[in-house]
This record gives sequence, structure tokens and C-alpha cells, in this order.
Amino acid sequence: MSKPKSTDLKRIYKALDYSIQGLTTAWQNQAAFRQELFGCAVLIPLALWLAETGLERALLIFVVLLVVLVELLNSAIEAVVDRFGEEQHPLSGNAKDLGSAAVLISIIMALLVWALVLFG
Repeated sequence: MSKPKSTDLKRIYKALDYSIQGLTTAWQNQAAFRQELFGCAVLIPLALWLAETGLERALLIFVVLLVVLVELLNSAIEAVVDRFGEEQHPLSGNAKDLGSAAVLISIIMALLVWALVLFG
């Protein structure tokens, strides 16, 4: 394996910086994101305590983080749609509705996984 070049390290640093900026933006502007992070703060320790195996812990934590991930993608979709203006357009509405539906599906998945792992 070759030694990483300083440009590779700069690229990694910039990518990390962009990610932190994205998380900061989501925290500042998205109430749903803040609520979901609060959920993570409660559910992740609960998953570590309630699950019996490492696989169960991983599944419970994974689906909670999946909700946050989908929320970030939904927020990105909304930002791009809003960037193009405030005028009403069916495709803009569809994009936002589809993003919202993805968040809903991820929440349903999380609920199902938690129910099946803990009570199934």
C-alpha cells in the first residue's frame, strides 16, 4: 500500500468539514432532526441495555440511526427544491412528499425492528 499523499489527507479533512457543516445546518434548521437526535440519545443507551446479543444491539442502533440518515436526505431534497423558488409546482411537491414518505417508512422499520427484537 502506498503512503497517503498530503492531498488525500486534505480531501479527507475537507470532506469531514463539509459533513460537520451539514450536521450543524440540520441541527440549526430542522426541528425533526433535533427530535430524532433526542430519540437517539434515549434509544441507543436503551438498546445497549435491553438487547441480549451484539447482533440485536447492532440492529436496534442501526434502525435508529437509519431514521436520522433518511431525515438528512429528506432535508437535502427539501433544500434543493426550495433553492429553485417558492412557486408551486407538482414535481416540487412530489419530491418533498416522497422524501417525507421515506422518513415515515424508516420510522415504521425502526418500530418493527424494535418490536420484533424486544417482544418477538
